[in-house]
Amino acid sequence: MTLHADLFFSFRSPYSYLAIGRYRAMAEAWDVDIALRPVYPLAIREPDFFERNPPNWLRYTFTDMFRVAQFHGIPFGPPRPDPIVQNVMTRKIADEQPYIFRLTRLGQAAARRGKGTAFAHEAGRLIWGGAENWHEGDHLAEAAQRAGLDLAELDAEAVADAEALDAEIHANQAALEASGHWGVPTLVFEGEPFFGQDRIEMVLWRMQQKGLEKRAV
Repeated sequence: MTLHADLFFSFRSPYSYLAIGRYRAMAEAWDVDIALRPVYPLAIREPDFFERNPPNWLRYTFTDMFRVAQFHGIPFGPPRPDPIVQNVMTRKIADEQPYIFRLTRLGQAAARRGKGTAFAHEAGRLIWGGAENWHEGDHLAEAAQRAGLDLAELDAEAVADAEALDAEIHANQAALEASGHWGVPTLVFEGEPFFGQDRIEMVLWRMQQKGLEKRAV
């Protein structure tokens, strides 16, 4: 019996990236369908979030995310460019955001096709895996192709159906909060939220309690 779970994800979240490949591998090895539920990052939902954080927050986060990547052997590097345009010194979020709306809508369009997790992983490997100018050339098109998708088709939908996609993305955020959490990555299985990239083994343990089995070879 196939189990089902929702994965709430942000393309700007380094921890979402550090989780997505491992969740994708889980779904390939075990009989579980993990549906991607993209959300807009805190920088969009709460632009003053970073200005309110303690000074050490950013330094610790950078230290930790590099450490997690090294521990799990995941390619990792600062995004070039950052999906969110932000002043590093003041932490102020720019009014113009040319990347994150496109990315999140593309992710939701991919999720409509049942390939959201694959797309998020492949795009995440570009953004957070050290690729320079990931938004230019054929980088995203090739990432979409590796996920079994056509970028031109996704982009056309992201433009023509932006309002509906945004409504679905906002519904994802509402569902995340209704589950009992607010941050990403959060996987929700049978109403139980598991927040963070360090809860993946616990997710597997819970699913095995519910009868999760390996996929047939």
